[in-house]
Amino acid sequence: MSALDKERQLILTVSSSPHIRTGEDTRSIMLDVIIALLPALAVAAYMFGVRAILLALASTAACVFFEWGYRKAMKKPQAIGDLSAAVTGLLLSYCLPVTTPFWAVVIGDFFAIVLVKQLFGGIGKNFVNPALAARAFMFSWPVIMTTWVTPLSYKSFFTLKLIDASTGPTVDAVTAATPLASLANGAIPESVSLLQAFVGQVGGSMGEISAFALLLGGLYLLVRRVITPVIPLSYLLTVAALTFIFPLGGNGRLEWMLWQLCSGGLMLGAVFMATDYTTSPVNPRAQAVYGIGCGAITVFIRYFGAYVEGVSYAILLMNTCVWLLDRAFHSGRFGAARKRLAPAAAQAGPAPSSAPAPVRPPERPAEKPETGSAGAAADEAGKASAGAPDPKEEKSDE
Repeated sequence: MSALDKERQLILTVSSSPHIRTGEDTRSIMLDVIIALLPALAVAAYMFGVRAILLALASTAACVFFEWGYRKAMKKPQAIGDLSAAVTGLLLSYCLPVTTPFWAVVIGDFFAIVLVKQLFGGIGKNFVNPALAARAFMFSWPVIMTTWVTPLSYKSFFTLKLIDASTGPTVDAVTAATPLASLANGAIPESVSLLQAFVGQVGGSMGEISAFALLLGGLYLLVRRVITPVIPLSYLLTVAALTFIFPLGGNGRLEWMLWQLCSGGLMLGAVFMATDYTTSPVNPRAQAVYGIGCGAITVFIRYFGAYVEGVSYAILLMNTCVWLLDRAFHSGRFGAARKRLAPAAAQAGPAPSSAPAPVRPPERPAEKPETGSAGAAADEAGKASAGAPDPKEEKSDE
């Protein structure tokens, strides 16, 4: 067979669905998430020094190690190449103060990877976000989780020891309250401006401080079609609407709303945490309800909770409702026509009358007259018998 005949030969490949394939896989998606998180890490390094970078690297390395070790011990195929463990470690470090001891970070990584993710089957099987679950667990050490450092307060970029457990803040850094601490008391922060809160020059968890950097990363994920805007928009718009309608402390509605949007972990949660594939709904309508629920619970905890931040717990609570939302807003099978239900009145039929219907007596069937020659003969016989004398009467007369 010549080369031309080989080119003209039709080759059919028979395989199971899906038949439309793409070059994207879990690794490429996680790599996009890591790239989107880099601007926030750059801001954290600038505001808090090299310790922010080391904390992120340590958390990432520990998560990768625990995933490798668990799957090795359980004799399962290795999955560290999909970079999902690296994303979990990076996100967990973003939720922590830059002063968090490294031993505490490692414990949190173990909780996230082994207890929340791997024990439920690995990637795609966990029902809550591993990084947020580990953060909630790490509040077992409340002092560690609520010690904040003022940005740009270090004397050297390479300062590693910002907090001394015995004496408090070192001479290289000073602690300060976060904007949420003031907002929880119904007051607008006076030590920082709204612009500083937007770019990240405020105290807080190292990856949550810059709303600008997180929005930049979210825009990258939207362009790359890694996430859809449904969950972030419904989340942020719900927080914006509730805080605009119900401001605290007699503050201006617009200013209060903007401070709530730019403070705490709202941007990190809405863009990177709530959009996790495994722990978020699939149907767009369910995603909208999911985002609205996250926003409403966040505002409720910020307004009435003892802890000033409610993003983590709001997302974790809504994670447990994902199965219900997917079931309530279940989409039809692709390519299958939807069954149109008849109106309720037509299905139910006419309404029954209150009075009983009258019972009619059964009608007797009408007798059909005989037709044809047989009928005529019968008529003639009847007439003849009627006109003829009775033979018994004649005999009696005789």
